[in-house]
Amino acid sequence: MSLLIISGLSGSGKSITLHALEDSGFYCIDNLPAKLLPHLAEQLQESADAPVTRMAVGIDARNRAFLEELPGALARLSDLGVDYEIVFLEADESILIKRYKETRRKHPLTDQDVSLLEGIALEKKRLNPLSSKATLRIDTTYTTPHQLRQQVREFALRPGSAALTLLFRSFGFKHGTPMDADYVFDVRCLPNPYWQPELRMHTGLDEPVIEFLEHQDAVEEMFRAISSFLDKWLPAFEQEHRTYLTIAVGCTGGQHRSVYLTERLARHFAEQNVQTQVRHRELT
Repeated sequence: MSLLIISGLSGSGKSITLHALEDSGFYCIDNLPAKLLPHLAEQLQESADAPVTRMAVGIDARNRAFLEELPGALARLSDLGVDYEIVFLEADESILIKRYKETRRKHPLTDQDVSLLEGIALEKKRLNPLSSKATLRIDTTYTTPHQLRQQVREFALRPGSAALTLLFRSFGFKHGTPMDADYVFDVRCLPNPYWQPELRMHTGLDEPVIEFLEHQDAVEEMFRAISSFLDKWLPAFEQEHRTYLTIAVGCTGGQHRSVYLTERLARHFAEQNVQTQVRHRELT
């Protein structure tokens, strides 16, 4: 059996994630007591009718007992041969506040003495042990529900899930740095197609921009530097049993240089039979 533990900040998309997993064939439960996890896994594995092989459990900051009992429960799951991974969702504080104002929902940790800002800060503190151990962290600040569902399904149903998957993401620094990136590469120092009037309305996916960047020595040098760095250190991450690594490449607006290099890096590693995924945050 494989188990996904879904956690994160309230308002960051945990419900959408669990629904996406349920639609993908996972047996999903929200806020199950941690000490029941091993017992439930055993029962589902031994089910005579149809043994459950994929399960997802949601955890939020209200369940303090769950968070305290979780380490022991996870150790017991390992003894049972249950492989587990942690998916942690987060978003920029201003976006979380905006979402709560739009939906008029109450944050689970607020009351007459705790404001919304204080509740978010307390939640981050309580969930930090899970965040630090997450296999996959997803920043939903600029992510639509459709995009989140797609990313979750791709992660959960990826072939050969024990192998390392590289997620390459382009972004624009003027819109903020992705919080879920393991590595961030700044390529704003490269020649910018934006300043060529005939290229301004194109993106790094379009042939005119590609041709412009391929004739820049600095762009080629940057590509070799980033790819060589990752080539050198990917085996170390694999030895640490990492299954997901997010590489963010940023330029000013996230339209040209970062998009081109993201596509090229993904192709480079795909040609080496490394599982790759590509996201262009500012092109959606």
